[in-house]
Amino acid sequence: MHEQSPHQATTTDRGSFAVAHCSCGWKGPARRSRDKARTDAAVHTADTRKTA
Repeated sequence: MHEQSPHQATTTDRGSFAVAHCSCGWKGPARRSRDKARTDAAVHTADTRKTA
């Protein structure tokens, strides 16, 4: 059985910027590149899995 992670990271657009944010309250920097914002979210969730 898989445990549900409390970290659900997503990205949203704010004008010409994309921002990654997580259900835990973490927020990444605003990026002009959506791909970099998605990478920020993926790195955050991967880092939290390592420490859990």
